[in-house]
Amino acid sequence: MVELHSWLSDQHPGLKTYVALQKKTNELAQADAEHRAVYKLLSSILDPFIASFDEEPLPAGVAETTFQRLLAVVRDADKSISLAPDQQIRALNKIASVDLV
Repeated sequence: MVELHSWLSDQHPGLKTYVALQKKTNELAQADAEHRAVYKLLSSILDPFIASFDEEPLPAGVAETTFQRLLAVVRDADKSISLAPDQQIRALNKIASVDLV
């Protein structure tokens, strides 16, 4: 997960980054079964955002604000891995409730 946040923090806040992140989280969900739920949740919160701006320009203000929120969510997801199981469930529920759109 640390690598995911590090990678994301070096990316441009454009739509291609969201598509690439979704691809990465789907690949990680297959490769890291122990943390599959967090990767699947991260991938699922990207779907509506990608669909909303598919083939349309992403306004700069929306791009930056949303990107900062996404970075925070990925950081929180990273931290959740080391929490006790009951706290992990709370963290997963929080991720599941994120709406990027």
